[in-house]
Amino acid sequence: MDTVEEKLAAMREDLAERSGVLVAFSGGVDSGVVAAVAREALGEDAVACTAKSETLPDAELDDARRVADEIGIRHDIVEFSELSSDEFVANDGDRCYHCRTMRLGEMFGHAKELGIETVCDGTNASDPGEGHRPGLQAVEELDAHSPLLEHGITKEEVREIADRYDLSVADKPSMACLSSRIPTGLEVTEEKLTRVEKAERVLREWGFSQFRVRDHDGLARIEVSRDELEVALDPDFVETVREHLSDLGFEHVTLDLHGYQTGSVSPTDEAEEDDEPLVENVFETDYSALRSE
Repeated sequence: MDTVEEKLAAMREDLAERSGVLVAFSGGVDSGVVAAVAREALGEDAVACTAKSETLPDAELDDARRVADEIGIRHDIVEFSELSSDEFVANDGDRCYHCRTMRLGEMFGHAKELGIETVCDGTNASDPGEGHRPGLQAVEELDAHSPLLEHGITKEEVREIADRYDLSVADKPSMACLSSRIPTGLEVTEEKLTRVEKAERVLREWGFSQFRVRDHDGLARIEVSRDELEVALDPDFVETVREHLSDLGFEHVTLDLHGYQTGSVSPTDEAEEDDEPLVENVFETDYSALRSE
């Protein structure tokens, strides 16, 4: 089995052989590593590109700008609207497919304008084994190059490489787009996306590291990591978050005592575009079975 060093060297050589690459850049650890290696291999012929839309929180766009600056790579931003797609708005089981198709489509369009033939994404070798991932289908159909996947670099190894490059996002939790906070089957609207973003801003300001605010058609269900549940029960935080979220239009504000769970508003065979295990819909979960955990 190849070592991390050997995999990284192969990836660097792979990218160096190309005339130029555009990296679909979210500013997370996966695309951050691809961008860092591409910059090292190709210099100014490597470009990072972030697609700005209603589902991208402003804080994530700020992070993308900061990480691109850390790497020293050119960073372009293209804008589009996922809400222009009826299929995306309908929020069926393939929402991530529609989203990734549009997002990568913008990347390929911008790459063509720059005369760049290769568009890279941050899919890693751990992603295909994480259940139904409709976004990966879009990657395959559009023929984006996934160097982390191609060279067998797992999520754990990605974080190790990010640490070697001294990237500030080496330990950053995965952050799916805002539409993942809306249960499958409920229409995605700009109003819902905006209030979820503003609600999560409150949790970020309180210092939570892993969190979601799920929008169950007016009921806010807050998820935080299990080791942060005690902070979420602090009376000052409870009062603050209840007041702020009520002002945003949420009729009820709840805290999920089981903690953060990816995919908890999706069908049982569909996970967020994250790196953590899938759970069932929280409102259909038999919590008695979880007491022994």
